[in-house]
Amino acid sequence: MYMIVVGAGGIGGALVEIALRDKHNVAVIERDPRKAEAISRKYDVLVLNADAASIDVLREAGGERADALIATTSDDATNLMVIVLGGDLGIPSLVAVVNNREHTELFRRLGANVMENPEVIVAEYLYNAVQRPKIKDLVTLSGGAQVFRAAVTEKSPLVGRTLREAGQRGLIPDGILIAAIERGGETIIPSGTTAIEAGDLITVFSKGHASSALIERLTG
Repeated sequence: MYMIVVGAGGIGGALVEIALRDKHNVAVIERDPRKAEAISRKYDVLVLNADAASIDVLREAGGERADALIATTSDDATNLMVIVLGGDLGIPSLVAVVNNREHTELFRRLGANVMENPEVIVAEYLYNAVQRPKIKDLVTLSGGAQVFRAAVTEKSPLVGRTLREAGQRGLIPDGILIAAIERGGETIIPSGTTAIEAGDLITVFSKGHASSALIERLTG
């Protein structure tokens, strides 16, 4: 895949590293000369020190053959213009960071996949890490759904029961789905006949806010 990353800040830099790790081809557009030089020194990628809100700059970056365009700057106006121009060039996958949640629908109408307000997402993650130390990697999705991982102890009422039995007994309420189980270094996609064991690290999808009582019930 050939992707263009606009913005070489924290998010953009991390994206470049991940994409290169997975053997993708990457170009970076960054208008801050210091950031552009830093990313150029760190990675063997095409780096343009320019304003990406220009169709000529996007063409120079290879926009007419790009598979994806990802706008990661802290300025929604810039990200929006980049998405518009990416659409004009026919880039199949358009993705943008949206810093002001009020702008989300506008980006979506332009066909972009969005990441809403990353600073708030990080703040919520840190807050939940303090408030709920038993759970890991909690993410709140749009609409209030949550996904998190939690370690099951021997005190959990789920231990020794299949997921079907736990659901029938009300131990796993409606709106809760155990989507994966990490056990012994392997990841299991569970079915109703899968039994929970102490030490399992479960990935949980909750349709709404996951209460402390629910987490205690799952983990013991």
